[in-house]
Amino acid sequence: MTTNGLHIASQKSEGPISSDLTANVTEFTANGTKALRVKGAEDLDYGFRFTRDTFAKEQTILSDFYAKWKRVLVVMDGPVTKLYGDKIKAYFEHHNIAVTIHTMKGGELNKNMDTMESLVDAFDDFGLIRKEPVLVVGGGLVTDVTGYACASYRRSSNFIRVPTTLIGLIDAAVSIKVGINHKKLKNRLGAYHAPMITVLDFDFLKTLPDGQIRNGFAELIKISSVGSKELWTDLVKYGADLVNTRFGRATNDEKLIAIADSICERGIKLMLELESPNLHEIKLDRVIAFGHTWSPTLELTPVVPLRHGHAIIIDMSYAVTLAWLRGYIDEAERQEFHQLVSRVGLSLDHEQFDEQLLKVATAAILKTRDGMQWFAEPKPMGTCTFINDASMEELFDALKKHKELIRKEFPEYTKTGGVGKDAFVDASDLGMDPEELKKQNESLKAAKGVNAAGIAGGVKDANQTNGHLVEARECGC
Repeated sequence: MTTNGLHIASQKSEGPISSDLTANVTEFTANGTKALRVKGAEDLDYGFRFTRDTFAKEQTILSDFYAKWKRVLVVMDGPVTKLYGDKIKAYFEHHNIAVTIHTMKGGELNKNMDTMESLVDAFDDFGLIRKEPVLVVGGGLVTDVTGYACASYRRSSNFIRVPTTLIGLIDAAVSIKVGINHKKLKNRLGAYHAPMITVLDFDFLKTLPDGQIRNGFAELIKISSVGSKELWTDLVKYGADLVNTRFGRATNDEKLIAIADSICERGIKLMLELESPNLHEIKLDRVIAFGHTWSPTLELTPVVPLRHGHAIIIDMSYAVTLAWLRGYIDEAERQEFHQLVSRVGLSLDHEQFDEQLLKVATAAILKTRDGMQWFAEPKPMGTCTFINDASMEELFDALKKHKELIRKEFPEYTKTGGVGKDAFVDASDLGMDPEELKKQNESLKAAKGVNAAGIAGGVKDANQTNGHLVEARECGC
């Protein structure tokens, strides 16, 4: 069907890119020499399927796709294999489809070329045929790396995506960006490569840790606060209940599940409507970049990095204060935003979010946005405007005011410096024990006589970091 220019495919013929196999070749003269120009077109056509209990034996969404091949290669990381591996195997065996499971290394430190090449080896060992789709089940990192391997394998191979985390369902599933880190540069290698379909099943949230629920909830706050007043109102009303019950799944509350699914489906559809015309990010005034101006630098500043959702919500909370000071929103709207963030246990500030970081992060994002600020701001709540004329003096004044407000209105955050619950990455996020990362940092400090965390000791530029993944960037927004 087509809604407001958005095509949500419902047929079995979904596919990433297709061509009408026609092109025009034109001969012309340029600078006195003969030249040729080739002009053709390719359509981007990929789909989303909302469902529940994806791997219940009576479900046929995935079995219908793989019946043709009579086999399937499934890629997951360790935790997801442990949770769902047996059920996935039983599902495909029930449908007479031979299943091979490849378990890849998870965590940000393994989002690299070694892991990507191990997937290519797995494709070879499986004997993957060019148009045969790989099935990837997991969070955004797993779908990113596997998607990039598919984009590279035989120059373009198909894949089907089943995200299992809230941030994967709400945010990463919307994008067609795939990629890996290179050395200490975040998402430096990548491609635009759409899956055939993405299966969206919020029942996976039943087994998701509470910290990851909060992590993904920040993305819902992002899109609703600058994209839809109706959605924002529902999020304010039901947000705490959603987070506390894993979107109704922990309590099997069907009424709350229906509300949760409606909020998530509307949020995803809204992000698709905003991003689909600009999937290759040709335009830089992107509504869904709200929360992604200063957070790319902040996220990687602590020795143990912040979770993405906490980093972007600190960015948004500060931006909301800035919007209030500019008169874009009123006092009640500002308080409503900050109070929702507090109620769900997300972060409002961080002690290292200071003037120096703000200066460095602003300079870094200007490079990403071709010298323009394009600061997305609510005006009023539920709609978006962009700032391109903010001075550093204004930003510093807003930061000072923001910290004063958080201390005054949310004294419970004083002991943590504004940080919420489960704000920092754990071993599954990182790919190593965070305590080991702290030890490495201490050793580096001792060897170099400096604070290896970089910004804590005063950042000089956007490349000075915590020694693990380092570049200020816009990521997956």
